[in-house]
Amino acid sequence: MKRCKDFFREKCYTEGRISKYESLWRTGIVRFMTNRREEYYSPEVGRKYCATCSYNGTVRHQEREHIRSVQVLDDMLELGYIRRRCYIQVHHSLDGKIGLEMEKFVAHITNLRRSQKTINDYRLYLSEFLSYLTMNHVEKVNEITEQHIISFVSSLPTNKVNVISSLRVLFRFWMEEHIVVNKFHDLFDSFKIRRRERIPSFFTPQQVKCIEQSVSRSSGVGKRDYAMVLLASRLGLRASDIANLRFSSIDWERNLIRLCMQKTGKTIELPLLADVGNAIVDYLRYGRPISDLKHVFISSRAPYVSASKNMVSNAINRIICASGVDITGKHHGPHSLRHSLASAMLNDGTTIPVISESLGHQSSQSTLTYLKIDISHLRQCALPVPSVSDEFYMQRGGAFYG
Repeated sequence: MKRCKDFFREKCYTEGRISKYESLWRTGIVRFMTNRREEYYSPEVGRKYCATCSYNGTVRHQEREHIRSVQVLDDMLELGYIRRRCYIQVHHSLDGKIGLEMEKFVAHITNLRRSQKTINDYRLYLSEFLSYLTMNHVEKVNEITEQHIISFVSSLPTNKVNVISSLRVLFRFWMEEHIVVNKFHDLFDSFKIRRRERIPSFFTPQQVKCIEQSVSRSSGVGKRDYAMVLLASRLGLRASDIANLRFSSIDWERNLIRLCMQKTGKTIELPLLADVGNAIVDYLRYGRPISDLKHVFISSRAPYVSASKNMVSNAINRIICASGVDITGKHHGPHSLRHSLASAMLNDGTTIPVISESLGHQSSQSTLTYLKIDISHLRQCALPVPSVSDEFYMQRGGAFYG
């Protein structure tokens, strides 16, 4: 408990919050151990206590706080520090004979050094497919039919494209390993999922200005959020890149921001515009809590941690919604401001390669999607509709067009 309190003070927790934890320990785990004559604490003792923290089968707010006080002790005991939140990772098991063959595939893509996110996605989709097969009493790989695949994919509300891709790769691996023989090639080749045409959401320059001016900078949080909005609207940075911005990324002498983009891994250099630089300085001097973290943007409350992608997205989303700008039918996160910058650059006559370089795209092909929202230039491409004489419509007495 003393080590926990020292950690809290180091991370700038208020004395009131530290006293709250002391009270939770005293009335919770300490009393539990005293009544059971337990002399030494262990995670097993903590689990036994947490099992008693329910009221008529439900866990109320007070019991949740007692459970959190035990999680704090466990973190300090096992990790030497306290996590801000405790997550229980969901493991999607692959059981049975089919599951065993799926595990071989997961091991294969692991050996290929696929990212952990990709592996987790494959495991999720395969576990859902396995559950469907189990419900339909399919126990062996050779019992899987085209109808099983079609019915399973048809039952999915979303992610059909990703699931089909995962199953295609799975069966290709099984065929190479001689687990199946030339199965479902034609099915996967003919499986077409119609993607809806996506038009990027964007705002006009006047709307972007309104969004920027709507941010109240009277508080530390407001100063932080204003700087994040400008990084998205003036430089087109993604939420992940804003969250990952470090002090080492800013070259104050040359007025440059140099960073490696999270999505593409591409290193880019952007001009540190005066308004953006001033907003960052204002936040650092008058809004950022005292912290040794190397990231520019951090949480506003202890324990101070670096900003996350979700923190940035939620802040900008909230600002746009409160700005009074019409968001009907539009996405309203950091990416909408990124799209708005691309739209403004197109309207100013900026070439596609320059826009691509500014936004950090891997190729100009990715930037071509913004041509869909370049209305002024698209109008210049419109061809006049040729006139058609009445004789055309009156062929055979107007039988075809009557």
